[in-house]
Amino acid sequence: MKHKDVKYHSQPDKGFKIVPATLLVIVLCGFSFYLGGIFCSEKTNLEGKTVQDVSKAVPSPKESAANPLQGKSVVFPECSIDFQDYTPCTDPRRWRKYGVHRLSFLERHCPPVFERKECLIPPPDGYKPPIRWPKSRDECWYRNVPYDWINKQKSNQNWLRKQGEKFLFPGGGTMFPKGVSTYVDLMQDLIPEMRDGTVRTAIDTGCGVASWGGDLLDHGILTVSLAPRDNHEAQVQFALERGIPAILGVISTQRLPFPSNSFDMAHCSRCLIPWTEFGGIYLLEVHRILRPGGFWVLSGPPVNYENRWRGWNTTVEEQKSDHEKLEDLLSSMCFKLYAKKDDIAVWQKSSDNGCYDKLADPDAYPAKCDDSLEPDSAWYTPLRSCVVVPRPQFKKSALESLPKWPERLHIAPERISDVPGGSAGALKKDVSKWKERAKQYKKLLPAIGTDKIRNVMDMNTVYGGFAATLIDDPLWVMNVVSSYAANTLPVIYDRGLIGTYHDWCEAFSTYPRTYDLLHLDGLFTAESHRCDMKYVILEMDRILRPNGYALIRESSYFIDEIASISKGLRWGCRKEDIENGVEKEKEKILVCQKKLWYSSSSSSR
Repeated sequence: MKHKDVKYHSQPDKGFKIVPATLLVIVLCGFSFYLGGIFCSEKTNLEGKTVQDVSKAVPSPKESAANPLQGKSVVFPECSIDFQDYTPCTDPRRWRKYGVHRLSFLERHCPPVFERKECLIPPPDGYKPPIRWPKSRDECWYRNVPYDWINKQKSNQNWLRKQGEKFLFPGGGTMFPKGVSTYVDLMQDLIPEMRDGTVRTAIDTGCGVASWGGDLLDHGILTVSLAPRDNHEAQVQFALERGIPAILGVISTQRLPFPSNSFDMAHCSRCLIPWTEFGGIYLLEVHRILRPGGFWVLSGPPVNYENRWRGWNTTVEEQKSDHEKLEDLLSSMCFKLYAKKDDIAVWQKSSDNGCYDKLADPDAYPAKCDDSLEPDSAWYTPLRSCVVVPRPQFKKSALESLPKWPERLHIAPERISDVPGGSAGALKKDVSKWKERAKQYKKLLPAIGTDKIRNVMDMNTVYGGFAATLIDDPLWVMNVVSSYAANTLPVIYDRGLIGTYHDWCEAFSTYPRTYDLLHLDGLFTAESHRCDMKYVILEMDRILRPNGYALIRESSYFIDEIASISKGLRWGCRKEDIENGVEKEKEKILVCQKKLWYSSSSSSR
């Protein structure tokens, strides 16, 4: 600006300075032009490099869609033999990190990502392919579940008995020393609905070795046997080794992973759950998952306390008080005593919602749950001391209103209207689809329907179509509904099938080597944006038995990658076409079998 001032305000007698000033202006302009050229050139080069780098890092949507995942060879090492019974989310090694209040350390506590195992779980030394059903209900190989403690502690109660290389299951229990069959016969005398198909689904809390659930299979009743992980008894592992449905779980501070109003019957035989403590919160959870008209069966303290109290290390006064508290609590939840004989008492949950009107009293306890608490929310949902009142619009979900088994399997449940897009027509299409698919599956895997496959899991079902199609085969299916998917699990239970909520970003609540067949339908397509699929596949390997199978139905985009990873699991896989249809080129089926191998430190090699 100084030079411009000289120029515009110069005197006429200083003309001799005009030429040098003009030259100076020209030089400055030229220099500015030169600098500007350098700047623009560098900017252009920088932008070009940036665009080029970004385009390399993030391919365009068209490129992503056109190029399938490139298979990478992965080799997973063996885990230490100490991990042969590893249950990641209920690991006794981590119990000390959590509180003992209400046994909350027994609940699910999954390890953080940096603690996840990326290795293959070895079988125990001396492991053999499991004994096949139905013989497995009565015996299993000792080396497959090598727990001496339970043999020493429970053999006098006829839970099990070690004989040579096997465990034998005489069918006894703490409250049924004469055998589980005699115990169930007495129960059926008290509950005639167990004989005519009215009762189809049950849950056994504190299941022992699942003898009760195993016996009920002969009566057409499908039971989920529930017990926590422990260091010595391995109750759930024994149950699954026998071919009986079971899952790890405990009623503590969180809801069980089941929808409301689902089980036809709940059972506790000396399960040692303090039903009247903590405001009756454990019994409130049983009330939530039991459908209207369903039965709660209790054998053990304080039932028949008049004759049994001497063997319970207590006084008759204490047991009488506990019994009165239990009766008052059940009455406040709209349970009525249905039948009682000897050591067995049966209560029935009311089907009349008018019974819950008394909960409107502000002094009533327990109170009615408010509308903000979703009845079916059951994945890491805290227990609350309130009564979940059945929804009045679903009157046909009460036990006496449901069709009897097996008719209920084929009729669209009332609660299907709660599912987005759910209807009787949608269920009919689902049934037709799975009939066609099952035919193809049995061609590809002839072991389905034989005694080679007993324990089956459908890892991401909708309405339980796969399980329904296989209902006449000698197997059972654990139907898993994603905690992030549409809530179809109530429909599955209303059809007379069983299942659980789960998030496949985490480990499943079971022991290693507990399923003969895993089936999934588009799981990787649905969940790969949330979960690291490598860990899902490793989890499949953990829970699959040696010589077990996996049927993986997936988009062509994922199938080659899964096949590549499966080689590192020591699986043998082959790719097959789906049944005839318009999606034949978009979807494929991977048929895999897990090989039996032993730890490098095992003497069985």
